[in-house]
Amino acid sequence: MTGAATTYKQQHSEAQTDPGRFWLERAAAADWTRSPTIGVDQSRSPFNRWFPDGELNACHNALDRHVAAGRGEQAAILYDSPVTGSKRQISYAELTDEVARFAGALASFGVDKGDRVVIYMPMVPEAIVAMLACARLGAVHSVVFGGFAAKELAVRVDDSQPAVIVSASCGIEPNRTVAYKPLLDEALELATHRVATCIILQRDALQAELLDGRDHAWQSVMSTASAAPCVPVASTDPLYVLYTSGTTGQPKGVVRDTGGTVVSLDWTMSALYDAEPGDVYWAASDIGWVVGHSYIVYAPLLNGCTSVLYEGKPVGTPDAGAFWRVIEEYKVKILFTAPTACRAIKKEDPTGSLAGNYNLSSLKSLFLAGERCDPDTLDWAGATLGVPVIDHWWQTETGWAIAANPLGIEALPVKSGSPSVAMPGYDVQVLDTNGQPVTAGDIGSIVVKLPLPPGTFTTLWNAEERYVSAYFSRFDGYYETGDAGYIDSDGYIYVMARTDDVINVAGHRLSTGAMEEVLAAHPDVAECAVMGAADQLKGQLPVGLVILNAGVDRPHDEIRDELIARVRKEIGPVAAFKSVAVVERLPKTRSGKILRGTLRAIADQKEWNMPATIEDPSVLDEVTEKLQAIGYAGGK
Repeated sequence: MTGAATTYKQQHSEAQTDPGRFWLERAAAADWTRSPTIGVDQSRSPFNRWFPDGELNACHNALDRHVAAGRGEQAAILYDSPVTGSKRQISYAELTDEVARFAGALASFGVDKGDRVVIYMPMVPEAIVAMLACARLGAVHSVVFGGFAAKELAVRVDDSQPAVIVSASCGIEPNRTVAYKPLLDEALELATHRVATCIILQRDALQAELLDGRDHAWQSVMSTASAAPCVPVASTDPLYVLYTSGTTGQPKGVVRDTGGTVVSLDWTMSALYDAEPGDVYWAASDIGWVVGHSYIVYAPLLNGCTSVLYEGKPVGTPDAGAFWRVIEEYKVKILFTAPTACRAIKKEDPTGSLAGNYNLSSLKSLFLAGERCDPDTLDWAGATLGVPVIDHWWQTETGWAIAANPLGIEALPVKSGSPSVAMPGYDVQVLDTNGQPVTAGDIGSIVVKLPLPPGTFTTLWNAEERYVSAYFSRFDGYYETGDAGYIDSDGYIYVMARTDDVINVAGHRLSTGAMEEVLAAHPDVAECAVMGAADQLKGQLPVGLVILNAGVDRPHDEIRDELIARVRKEIGPVAAFKSVAVVERLPKTRSGKILRGTLRAIADQKEWNMPATIEDPSVLDEVTEKLQAIGYAGGK
């Protein structure tokens, strides 16, 4: 590699000065059927194209090349399912064989290069097999979280127009079995796009009734399938479409290209996570979300690591020591999860005593992402595990970290409340409402100067105009992240809230995230959320909801008064923080994000629709009652 960059600042500077050259050098680590000579084509910005004259196959880079290099017997996937009591170790050679045969099965049903395949499955190895089989054929997979509502699945079917749908008979939760097939059947009745073929994995917990002619059992098609070879595709050809929520109610199909994804994700494993081939890497997420795509499936396998696939929860399968058991059993080196998982564990085991029951010596780092990480959670995790805890920030649209502490390049000092610095490839700035840079330390809109690095989204599926209007129209030449925050004098980024979570109290712009940090630091608080509610006098007022740690039996009024006093002391009287309620649960998506927009609508007494991504709708009734009790309530 030329221009040997050894420090973070050197690499960030090189990527900013000449992004095409910087990433072209890193592209040499991939196997190409036609090596690229062009780094980036910016002629149609923001539709920038990475390695436009290159050709490769993502499945070959994730599997076949490792087998050819002698890693065939190494574990590729460690499947651990406490909800079914089953475990399975799959080597690179075994996974390559299964993927090649399932690709052959898809091809036998007419799936060809460029065709879409919807995958609607639980956290089972077959889901990974299906994703990689699509990549092997040059087909485009679109994973929909297993158990997603039929109406939402139908919308995604109509938008992506798949040739085949791959699903399972059921998903399994700690206390219930979720039948997928009735949801799939209903979705296909609602959808206008006709799907001729569905492949269904029959699980022991529940057998699905198959429709003659359309439905085929996974086990049956695999028994007769012939292995299919890897199909080379253009670097700029789509690898997958992943739908994320849209403000209009119409989901946005984020498109990830093939070459940019392969190059960037492989590079992040070493540069960011300090992972080497053979290391055990565990992203405790779900394949239905971007973290699962990037860091359960593609990145670990591209890098020759062993990836843990966990079908369970941080608590309740069977207790708050579940994660520590997995780390000990599989000698996990790097754990990547969401702050909400840590908060769930902390709520059940506030002192972290269960970690002492396990040998966690293999663990070298814990990475957190998916939502803001309050300093109290970060400090608790560090004290419990005794390893560096790295908060990093990224989005479905970016596919990998915008800001992080790049342990594989240079471990930087940690600042609580900050996901550290912009990763090489990201020129991050903070702008005011007029598009002008703000002074260091001032809150504004966080943006990224174009071009975005490889592996970020290249468009929205069938929606080029929306791609531009939603992300690039407000600040010319910049990607609008939708997050608000500031950058300090050392270049550390602080992501305080979504842009619409910066509230205006009597003319003062305040971050709800900063208030949440104060509430979360209270010794009795396990988790919290703050949103702005409309107020006739001050414009908006902050309203807090808190969950208490297990075993706390102090009067709630006493705790509430302490919380109000803390915010007044640390944020100031200007925050006018007077309303806080203790709740049992907070409404969250299946990926663990708090549904703050819905909470705002309830507090503002506005009409709201049931979010498609909500994990448990009954929580909203409980929260509404609590808000009514402190003077806020809304209608559905």
